Amino acid sequence: MGYFELIIACIFVNNILLAQFLGNCPFLGTSKKMETAVGMAMAVIFVLVMAGTITWVIYTFVLVKFGLVYLRTIAFIVVIASLVQFVEMFLKKSIPALYAGLGIFLPLITTNCAVMGVCVLNIDKEFTFLQALVASFFYAVGFGLALILFAGLRERILLARVPKPLQDTSIALITAGMISLAFFAFQGMV
Repeated sequence: MGYFELIIACIFVNNILLAQFLGNCPFLGTSKKMETAVGMAMAVIFVLVMAGTITWVIYTFVLVKFGLVYLRTIAFIVVIASLVQFVEMFLKKSIPALYAGLGIFLPLITTNCAVMGVCVLNIDKEFTFLQALVASFFYAVGFGLALILFAGLRERILLARVPKPLQDTSIALITAGMISLAFFAFQGMV
């Protein structure tokens, strides 16, 4: 698979949120305001790229080399948790408004199955280091794209007259399903 095909596959065809259904908690939680969604997308991009590359290096040069492949999950969790702590400290000092806006969802990146899922996919698909780097970045871009699109739609839904039984979470889930169906139109591209 070439890099262009990999990029298209990661963003549109195998979108980590809408096609593989990983990372739905921050997707639904931080998509009520555009500013929060953009901040979460940037945080996820940083964490996912760093986690994807570092876990690939640890897996390839430590776990496989010493026959400790069975420790993959634990090693990946430690790397992801450490990176999230780094991002949290950075945002708290540098951008306190975004830190406050993200609230509980920033530490939830630690348990975001999208981050762990990309790390595992990079290994399971036997990507090279460069492919793992590209895939990690563009899976994160796909996550951010879906999150920002959804946030824009949720802001518009707040202005619409929605029947009482469908308000808030119900209409959000229906909208997420419709966006997911729209992304399935890209399945034939790669």
